[in-house]
Amino acid sequence: MPGANAVIFLFVAAGIVFGAGALIAAWLLRPSLPYARKLSTYECGIQPTGTSEVKLNIRFYVFALLFVVFDVEILYIYPWAVTVKEVGSLALAEMAVFLAVLFLGLIYAWRKGALVWE
Repeated sequence: MPGANAVIFLFVAAGIVFGAGALIAAWLLRPSLPYARKLSTYECGIQPTGTSEVKLNIRFYVFALLFVVFDVEILYIYPWAVTVKEVGSLALAEMAVFLAVLFLGLIYAWRKGALVWE
């Protein structure tokens, strides 16, 4: 009987073979009829104008990043809150430092205007 690692290797190999086989079969069986109109950019029947580059304001990325940072903090606070009685006052002090750093980050972002949505 094969070991546990051999079974994992077989599943990984089967997944790679299945994925590669599907891609190769699709590449061999698909029709390929390129022409200029088919290769052009589609914009609801309107002729494309200008470049395809879109300039986005960096505030959108900063706002999303701040959301992720403060959303992920829940991943640390919830398990701590469940076991706070068992770990004692040292864990309470560590969590106070953690929350203070997050609060300072929030104050910094607020003062820099990262939370203003205009």
